[in-house]
Amino acid sequence: MPNLFVLDLTYPAGPDAVAPHLEAHRKWLREQYAQGRLLASGRKEPRTGGVIIARGTDRAEVEALVETDPFLAAGVAAYTVTEFAPTMTAPELEHLRVTC
Repeated sequence: MPNLFVLDLTYPAGPDAVAPHLEAHRKWLREQYAQGRLLASGRKEPRTGGVIIARGTDRAEVEALVETDPFLAAGVAAYTVTEFAPTMTAPELEHLRVTC
């Protein structure tokens, strides 16, 4: 089973700096969903960044994936990557649960 990761994005220069790169970022997200790497994503409220739930074989793989985000390449977002093991889930996410 792949490991799960919370990708916490922040916009150091604010949302106006992100706007010109938004379509490239969304294209990147769609590609990652199509490859089964992402489970959920969205913006924070207030709009200071975003959150992505990702899966991968290990942290190095996910960190390498993050490096391909156009937001990061443009220098308009910073990422924090946190690996987690879901030991409890809603019934519809039971397939993601880690048994102890």
